[in-house]
Amino acid sequence: MSDLVTGDAVVLGLRPARLPSRALAVFLDLLVYLTGYLIISIGLTFAIASLDPAAQAAVSVASFVLVLVGVPIAVETLSHGRSLGKLACGLRVVRDDGGPIRFRHALVRGAMGVVELLGTFGAVACIASLVSARGRRLGDVFAGALVVRERVPGTPVMPVPPPPPWLAGRFSGLDLSAVPDGLWLAIRQYLTRMNQLDPHVGAAMAAKLADDLVARTGTPPPAGVPAAAFLMAVVHERQARDAARAFGPGPAGPVIGPVAPAPVMPVMPVMPTGVPAVAPAPVTPVVPAEPVRRTGFAPPA
Repeated sequence: MSDLVTGDAVVLGLRPARLPSRALAVFLDLLVYLTGYLIISIGLTFAIASLDPAAQAAVSVASFVLVLVGVPIAVETLSHGRSLGKLACGLRVVRDDGGPIRFRHALVRGAMGVVELLGTFGAVACIASLVSARGRRLGDVFAGALVVRERVPGTPVMPVPPPPPWLAGRFSGLDLSAVPDGLWLAIRQYLTRMNQLDPHVGAAMAAKLADDLVARTGTPPPAGVPAAAFLMAVVHERQARDAARAFGPGPAGPVIGPVAPAPVMPVMPVMPTGVPAVAPAPVTPVVPAEPVRRTGFAPPA
């Protein structure tokens, strides 16, 4: 089973799942879902016995769609592409660029699965998976997704190198909504294999990818930032946003800088007659001003 290779001859460290492992995962998922559907159907038979035949038919169809279509979509969305069958077989559904899938990917896969898996008893899915070079069925093609093997011994996934420290957080306000998945895939593959390329070829590829990224975002990088460093910083920014959407924002960091103490309120003296005297104005201690920090960006030499 070969790795994924792009048109620029850059290898991505993900291995697509083939038909046998995918068929076993689908069989395990269908076994769980059909068992749940059978239990729910038996319960509904007694619950809707007093209804008219039309209402009984409507409830039966709704339960079928909910259990065999809605539940798989919800499971793939919440588990980020790992259903029970895929988890048992070491598989996972990811986007074309290797990122976690979202609801729209799971929705398209689930809707097409009704035709491919349930409507034709898996015949269309098997034919499409055998014809596809990456073992994808029609639902994967339309959703822009891919089922990959997670447990592959001896073939670790190449991580994207971190950006320089002086670029950390520089692109937190960048709009990345218009960047297509294909461009993200090309950038990620270049960054994971850029040390294996010829320096001149790698520099030309980085400049081209950076120009394409700037054209999609509409915001040029700061002056003097190398193209490869710019790509690293933007990719890590997108990964941080995906992680925040998937797992929630992290804990708030410590407050940096001096913290002004609370103003000291003097004790009001009490007059002999029991009437408190007029309190003087609260005294606020003077906090020394911080030195002025320069906000201009100056990359290292």
